[in-house]
Amino acid sequence: MLLRRLPSLLLLFAPATAFVPRSPSRGGSSRGSTSLAALSERQQQFWEDVESGLDDIADFYQSKRNLDIDRIRLFGKSARGEIDPPKGSMEGHDPSEEHVDGLTARPFWDAADMPEEFPWAPQLEEKADIIQQEFAAKLAEQESQMFASDSAWQNQVMGGGWSAVRLQRLGVWNEENCRQFPQTYELIRSLNIPLAVRGVCFARQAPGSGVQPHSDGRNFILTSHLGLKIPEACWIEVGTERRGWEEGKLTTLDTSFTHSTGNPSSEDRHVLIIDYWHPELSEAERAALEFVYDLRNKFESGLVPMRRPRGTFAPKDEQQEEGGLGAWFSKNFGGDN
Repeated sequence: MLLRRLPSLLLLFAPATAFVPRSPSRGGSSRGSTSLAALSERQQQFWEDVESGLDDIADFYQSKRNLDIDRIRLFGKSARGEIDPPKGSMEGHDPSEEHVDGLTARPFWDAADMPEEFPWAPQLEEKADIIQQEFAAKLAEQESQMFASDSAWQNQVMGGGWSAVRLQRLGVWNEENCRQFPQTYELIRSLNIPLAVRGVCFARQAPGSGVQPHSDGRNFILTSHLGLKIPEACWIEVGTERRGWEEGKLTTLDTSFTHSTGNPSSEDRHVLIIDYWHPELSEAERAALEFVYDLRNKFESGLVPMRRPRGTFAPKDEQQEEGGLGAWFSKNFGGDN
C-alpha cells in the first residue's frame, strides 16, 4: 500500500517557490552540496532569514536561561537536505527531514497519566463534558453545513470521508469558528496547552470510511484526540499498535509514525484534535521552532517581499542591515519574562 505523507516544511508550495529541494530518495547518500545547490533563490532567502532569527534566539536564551538551540540548528541542516534524513527508531516510525534529534518516540502516549509531561491533560479530561455538550448542540443545529474538507492536498492524504472544523491552524485562531464554540475555545486557552504548528480542530470521520496509512513526519509534535462521539468498532492504528477512542478521554499519538483510522460503523465519528510541542523540547527549542514556522507562514502568504539572496548564510551583520528579523523576535521573546 502506498504510504502518503503530508507536505513537509516548505514543500507546501509550488516548485518554483518551495524552500527545500526534493531529494531523489529518502535514504540517499551524501546530500550536502547537491541539495544546497538545488535551493532556489527564494529558498536561499528563507534559510538566510531563518539563520538570522535563530542567531537572535540563541543569544537571548543563552544569556537569559543558559539554554542552547543546537538541536534546532541540526534540524535546519536536515530540513535543507545538507545531511541524510533521519531513520525510524522502530517498526512503523517514519520521521521526515523536519526532525529534532533525541526526542522519545513511541506510537501512543498515555498523556492523562503523565501529569509532569502533560499537566493540562488530566484537566482537559475532567472538563471534557463542556466540549462534548457544546459540540453536540452545534452539531444538532447545523450538521449539514458544519464540516468541509480543508484543501485538495489534505483531502488527498486524509481521504474523502474525513473533514474538519478548524479552531486554530498554523498558530492563528479562526475567529469565526471560535465564536461558534466559545466554551471550547476558552477552556483550551485556559489550560495553557503548548499548541504547535498544525493546531486545533473538530474532526469527522464518515461512516464506512477511514484515513489511509500516512506519516506527518514531524517528530517534535504530538497529537491528542479527545473522543466526542465514538461509534462501536472505530479504530486508530499507529505503527504496529491498534486502539479505539473513548468518549471524554484522550488518545495521544506521535504522528511521525505511520498511522491510519477506520470507521466501519453506520454513524459519524467525532473527535477534537489538538497538536502541541513534544514535552522534551526546551523552552528555547520551542521558541526557535515557532519562529521557523511563523516565518514559513509569512513566506507562504507573501508577507516577506522577494529579494536576491546575499549568498548562502551571509554574516549576521549583513542580514540585520537588510531588514532582518529582530522586530519579530523582540515582539515575541524580548524582555526578561
